[in-house]
Amino acid sequence: MTKDEELEQLRQENSALRDQVALLSERISVLEAKLAKDSHNSHLPPSSDRFQRQPKSLRKKSGKKPGGQAGHGGTTLKLSETPDQVIVHPLEHCQHCQRDLREVESLHVERRQVLDLPPKRVVVIEHQAQQKCCPTCHQISSAAFPQDVRAPIQYGAALGAVGVYLVQQQLLPYERASEVIEDLLGPPMSVGTLQGLVARCAEQLEPVEQQIKAALSRAEVLHQDETGLYVAGQRHWMHVSATEHLTHYAVHRKRGKEALDAIGILADFQGVSVHDGWRSYWQYLCQHGLCNVHHLRELTFLEEERQQAWASEMKELLLESKAAVEQARAEGRSSLHPLEVADWKARYQARLSEGYLANPPDPPPKTGKKGRRKQSTARNLLDRLSKHQQAVLLFLDNFAVPFDNSLAERDIRMVKVQQKISGCFRSPAGAVAFCRIRGYLSTLRKQGMAVLTALEQTLIGHPVSPAF
Repeated sequence: MTKDEELEQLRQENSALRDQVALLSERISVLEAKLAKDSHNSHLPPSSDRFQRQPKSLRKKSGKKPGGQAGHGGTTLKLSETPDQVIVHPLEHCQHCQRDLREVESLHVERRQVLDLPPKRVVVIEHQAQQKCCPTCHQISSAAFPQDVRAPIQYGAALGAVGVYLVQQQLLPYERASEVIEDLLGPPMSVGTLQGLVARCAEQLEPVEQQIKAALSRAEVLHQDETGLYVAGQRHWMHVSATEHLTHYAVHRKRGKEALDAIGILADFQGVSVHDGWRSYWQYLCQHGLCNVHHLRELTFLEEERQQAWASEMKELLLESKAAVEQARAEGRSSLHPLEVADWKARYQARLSEGYLANPPDPPPKTGKKGRRKQSTARNLLDRLSKHQQAVLLFLDNFAVPFDNSLAERDIRMVKVQQKISGCFRSPAGAVAFCRIRGYLSTLRKQGMAVLTALEQTLIGHPVSPAF
């Protein structure tokens, strides 16, 4: 082998080693990023956090002292003016000279009240339908029982409402709910009976669910989110659509547009859909607002793990602009001045420019592979913030649009609790019933209505209608 041939071979080996080092370095970077991500700097849920470090909150110190603040109203129990029972404790003798005071009139009464439960007892109500023989035609007639009294012995609507409430609102498994009812109230209630009550309640609420969906499709701002769950051992998705006053849940085998079309709320929606950027939402022609808490987490990752200064500055800009909107609201303003909005957007563009300078595009691959080129985490976030700037900053232009999508995330969080308790839904019918009843109860709670009373009315065929 000549010297030139030997040099050429070394060059080729060196080039191959460089390519291999580049690939391994990229792989190491990806693995390090996975280890560095948790719930405070990514979309990962808190349940996936490891124990190496405590996740940091995105909240900043307010400067206020811990505890109740000056001027905070607070809440406390108040004395009732109509107590159910009054026990008088007489003063029979003088505490000083022991004189008999039983005939002396009381000057003042000090009142103290105790809130407690009565002895557990389920009231047994017997219905007796009379039969009479007509003296004129000598035919026997029978009085009618109430419509909700169908069997020789049955559970009443109030007791049934407690069972549905325990299963659907408090997420107790059926067997535990049955135990609670027997331990606290007395009569046993089988799992089959509870399942029948839930099915009956869901059936009665179908018209109300349709009204909630129709009202959501007319909303000015709609919060949406989705999360995975299991139904009969198969992966499904729970979709939530919500406002400050309404909630709707739906379960579907798909996460994307097929599911959203089947739910039907977005089909003719003309308002603002606030979401986390899942690509299926962008296929609808309504306005879009993005959850900026997700952006803050991703920026935190770039700030802490990649030491990117632009990410820290972008975080501060988003938080400062949020504070500016909150201050304007507190002052009674309905919008920011156009020049103020323009200034925020100019600063936003400046931060993006700094980010792009710090993250230039990678050189084209030598292999000539087709398809979408893989980019860094920072570059992907920059592209998203640039492409969807209007959705990111929509809260500046429209005060009805929130800074984040916390409302939908709060509404859907209980699904994960249900899955941890019960593992999955045993059947599609059970999942549908859960969505319908839980959405109804969430709506009632948002509107300050009594859920147990509403469930009782639902079981007798007259659901309480929330405000639409």
